[in-house]
Amino acid sequence: MTDTRQVVVVTGGTRGVGAGIARSFLAVGARVVVCARRPPERPVEAAGAVAEFRPVDLRDAEAAHAFFAGVAADHGRLDALVNNAGGTPFGLLAESAPARQAKIVELNLLAPLYASLAAYEVMRGQKTGPETGRGAGAGAGVGAGAASITMIGSVSGSRPSPGTGAYGAAKAGLENLARTMAVEWAPEVRVNTVVLGLARTESAHLHYGDEDGVAAVARTVPLGRLADPSDVGDACVFLASEGARYISGAALHLHGGGERPAFLDAAPANH
Repeated sequence: MTDTRQVVVVTGGTRGVGAGIARSFLAVGARVVVCARRPPERPVEAAGAVAEFRPVDLRDAEAAHAFFAGVAADHGRLDALVNNAGGTPFGLLAESAPARQAKIVELNLLAPLYASLAAYEVMRGQKTGPETGRGAGAGAGVGAGAASITMIGSVSGSRPSPGTGAYGAAKAGLENLARTMAVEWAPEVRVNTVVLGLARTESAHLHYGDEDGVAAVARTVPLGRLADPSDVGDACVFLASEGARYISGAALHLHGGGERPAFLDAAPANH
């Protein structure tokens, strides 16, 4: 019997936000492949299903092409890609070597570009679009229309990003890249961006400090908490679903209401 579940690739899906995204897709019945340079410490699983792990360095365009060709050969198709892999350590621009900044841009902009190009080669040859029928052959919550690519962006791409300047610049470029892909690759592939704010993962302490620091940062978010990986995962499932069939070239801001302007707390009036 043919397995009609949708096939989803989550890059950097072995931990943190990426693992949360993978678990959300598993929970709605998708077949999920996660990739990273190193295997996860423990399997990524949800709802009795386990994500398949495949190693790859997506900064290598040829390796990315071989990876997605392999996924398509083994699973028969590719319905959704979530470009989550990325990140950066803290470092002021004037105190960081140019080679380090180049690697940050490579990871956060070029790697998603290479992955998307390789995924598109698979996706554009598939039978997709309105003629497949709404919801035909889809796992719950995952659409059967046009294939979907989702970039995991950052609020750092739309505001000053002190200490993570190259990262912020790369994320700004990633959102622009997604809008261009959405135009060039329609109607076969929809491309969107989740613009992520502050998130709580196992490495949150590296950015926010101890539990008191995390709590203090959470109080700056209007909704009163940092994003959980499952929040990001649910947004990605929606953007890949039939419910988002007319959404492409969009940026979904997942930041709990954004950041309260600093001048409101500094100004003596209206307190």
